[in-house]
Amino acid sequence: MDALAERALAGDPRSIARFISVIERGGTASSELMRQIYHRTGNAHTIGITGSPGAGKSTLVSRLIASYRESGKTVGVIAVDPSSPFTGGAVLGDRLRMQDHALDDGVFIRSMGSRGNLGGLSGATHEAALVLDACGYDVVLIETVGVGQSEVDVIKASDTVCLVLVPGAGDDVQVMKAGIMEIADVFVVNKSDRDGAEKVALDVKVMLDLIANRKWRPPVSLASARDGAGIDEITANIARHRDHLAETEEGRSRRLSKIKNEVEEILRRGVFSRIEKAWTFEQTDVLADIDRRATDPYTVASGLLGRVISPDS
Repeated sequence: MDALAERALAGDPRSIARFISVIERGGTASSELMRQIYHRTGNAHTIGITGSPGAGKSTLVSRLIASYRESGKTVGVIAVDPSSPFTGGAVLGDRLRMQDHALDDGVFIRSMGSRGNLGGLSGATHEAALVLDACGYDVVLIETVGVGQSEVDVIKASDTVCLVLVPGAGDDVQVMKAGIMEIADVFVVNKSDRDGAEKVALDVKVMLDLIANRKWRPPVSLASARDGAGIDEITANIARHRDHLAETEEGRSRRLSKIKNEVEEILRRGVFSRIEKAWTFEQTDVLADIDRRATDPYTVASGLLGRVISPDS
């Protein structure tokens, strides 16, 4: 086994950080490292925390970390931040809000840039979660970037999805109409000290009544992450959902769906990489041909795909 993988699996924080950096860069080195550690995965409970910007996700994550640590569990956190338009790196706002846990050996926090991904996650988020799983963390929390209605990719990387809503936000109803209601396993109405919190909770329950053929009815909790109110109820709901997944056919179906997404994402990356290399090599002459209408983009793309996916290519 690679020395970096061995040190990471032994729990060395710097090695874990370097491991995730290799994963973010992608390529052959990343794939080889993932092959070496994949058999160690499948033990952590991965929890996605999603919701609109300003819903208090980071504060809630900090409270959840404290709760899980009090119960003796180790926690890995992946906080997906907006990428800087200048450097492409993550704006580390979420890590700054979790400084209370910075010196805790049982907590590992990593910020990752979204890098233009529209699903609320970084392209390497799922694999980073697998790394933390393999390294022995009991719970892995994934906080999405907070992009609102398109933030549905979190279900592909999480066992349990927790949707955070707040009263007084003009986009609450829009979020609930956008399909994100159907991926949430646990609802949290945060900032419950504000007027309208109970109405938001009631609205969610009414909308849940309209979703048919769902064996798990997502619980709805009122909470104040700032004050710590409602955190025990949230962790209890998350634990109940994990038990539900372990005991039902739905859980097996979701696990297989996650594996299917993993394989398909690896295939997409591999095909795209080959196409990108082939296209970079030949595009100069082809662009000129298209410009003078000697050929067309559809013929060029079809030919390129044929060569890339051909067994002899």
